[in-house]
Amino acid sequence: MLNALEVVTTVIVGLMVGVEVSVAFIMNRILDALPEDSGQLGRAHGGRMLGALMPFWYIGSLVLSAIWAVAGWHHPGAGLVATAAGLLIVSVVMSMLLLVPINNRGKTWTPENRPADWKEQMNRWDRYHYVRVAVIIAAFALLATALV
Repeated sequence: MLNALEVVTTVIVGLMVGVEVSVAFIMNRILDALPEDSGQLGRAHGGRMLGALMPFWYIGSLVLSAIWAVAGWHHPGAGLVATAAGLLIVSVVMSMLLLVPINNRGKTWTPENRPADWKEQMNRWDRYHYVRVAVIIAAFALLATALV
């Protein structure tokens, strides 16, 4: 049973990392290159879609990692899993304090109601997101290492 938990947790966190890397380094660059207001509208739509899904994914990944850390405490790699869970806590706290407030504003913007500094706010979100991506990549690497 522990082996299944280890694999499921690692796969779920890995998929989350893949989505967030894609957002950071592919999707946002594509959206930013679109003409006129298309990029801002695309970011708003993405904020609504992913904003609804990601809380469950982040919290679920954290819960699975914590369960693995507790269930496998006397097994090799438990310290790596506990550290990964700690990093996932950091990612959740970062999300709630830094990224979600910006996303909640941005997902309601249209070309008619967006603030004058909307690009600056999106750039700030991007910078915070890069840090969060680094944190979850580290967590994923620790989980993958704990498997072997």
